[in-house]
Amino acid sequence: MNDKNKFDDKFDDRESAAMTTSDSDLTPSAADKHHPMLKLVLELGPLLVFFFGNLRGDWLVQHFPQLAALGGPLFVATGLFMAATVISLIVSKVMLGHLPLMPFVSGIVVLIFGALGIYLQNETFIKMKPTIVNALFGVALLGGLAFGKSLLGYVFNAAFQLDAEGWRKLTLRWGIFFFVLAVLNEVVWRGSNWLYLPDTKAADNLWVNFKVWGTMPITILFTLSQMPLIMKHTIEQPAENGK
Repeated sequence: MNDKNKFDDKFDDRESAAMTTSDSDLTPSAADKHHPMLKLVLELGPLLVFFFGNLRGDWLVQHFPQLAALGGPLFVATGLFMAATVISLIVSKVMLGHLPLMPFVSGIVVLIFGALGIYLQNETFIKMKPTIVNALFGVALLGGLAFGKSLLGYVFNAAFQLDAEGWRKLTLRWGIFFFVLAVLNEVVWRGSNWLYLPDTKAADNLWVNFKVWGTMPITILFTLSQMPLIMKHTIEQPAENGK
């Protein structure tokens, strides 16, 4: 019996240590706290590059003829978007000491689908990228909840410190929201093709404008709508002891 009790004690200690490690993973690093604007710029920068590349694609090709090898304005914008994404991830690693999860996953999908779109000269791969990314995030968040894990805590840990119930509710809402964005992207790009084809440029412009100036405001408004939940479940951090 004594051996069994010792085993149970060791198991409890290990389980407690594992839970402590998990909690510490949700604590924002010093770099995350000191560079909030840098994180925002690194996430928005590639998107603005994409918008500029599509808007001024013909002008860019005139001044940089090498870009003509990529194809039309949307493909030029995609090539620039891929380059800006890689640069953003490198800067994140250097300045913050780690790669943010969501931009990293999104970056991988950008590179894969962007390369396929440019190589095959098929814009479908490019326009479906947001659908794939948002659906992946939705599956990951809701799937994590099914296994008792509030994965959003590992993404927003630099911004919020919530209790377990708060993270569960926020993770559920964001998981559903990502699926809404995925469906909305499909509706817009397929609808723009239906409205404007064979005028591909008009169809591309409508989708790019939605991607940059539609998705971002929608996401900001959704984030702001979650503030009452965040405030309700925020954990007050203990004041540091002075010298």
